[in-house]
Amino acid sequence: MQELFRQYLETYGYIFLFLGTFLEGEAVLILAGYFAFQARLNIVGVILTAFAGSFLGDQFYFHLGRWRGLWLINLFPVLARKSRRGLKLVEKYGALVAFISRYTYGFRILLPVILGMTNLSKIKFLYLNIASALTWAAAFSMLGYLFGKTASFIIEDLDRYEPYIILALSCFIGCMWLAHFVHIWWLRRPARQCLKRIRQSPSGKLREEPHTIPRKGTFSDDDELQR
Repeated sequence: MQELFRQYLETYGYIFLFLGTFLEGEAVLILAGYFAFQARLNIVGVILTAFAGSFLGDQFYFHLGRWRGLWLINLFPVLARKSRRGLKLVEKYGALVAFISRYTYGFRILLPVILGMTNLSKIKFLYLNIASALTWAAAFSMLGYLFGKTASFIIEDLDRYEPYIILALSCFIGCMWLAHFVHIWWLRRPARQCLKRIRQSPSGKLREEPHTIPRKGTFSDDDELQR
């Protein structure tokens, strides 16, 4: 996957970077930062392009959620299942989710859609999205840039060993994704243990827990979702 990103970045440059960051984009942005160190791209151009793609992407998903959010969730069962977890994040962190959404793997697109279904104002989301997109673009592009800078201290001829450097960078990105999935697996451990005890119980039935009434002012309240 990273090799494919590298080829497209070399061929289409900022256009591919914009499209990549409009969607998820961490991998392509880190590679773009590395290419900026090699002077194939400009680091300021990389940051600004990533900011534009990331910002416009989340704005699109937010307004899509405000327009047709419930329809999308009802149409796709996968979104419906993930939306429950997304709503818990919104209930726990409120409007701050607009800032941290692009750092939550697997929820990058869904969370702006869910926020669009709440009573969060467009202006507040706009400001939070600008701050989040700018810090995200700068952080991940500089991560790739500094990776190349560090490699140059260790290896004199970077061009000669570039395939191995790209492989090492790809492994680093893969480790980031793997750490995320391990973290999610660990967080679900209590739920798996609970399910195991239920299956081992004589009745095998799940006792229904009373629903907790959300606190006033939280975004998870069903009344705040737009119809």
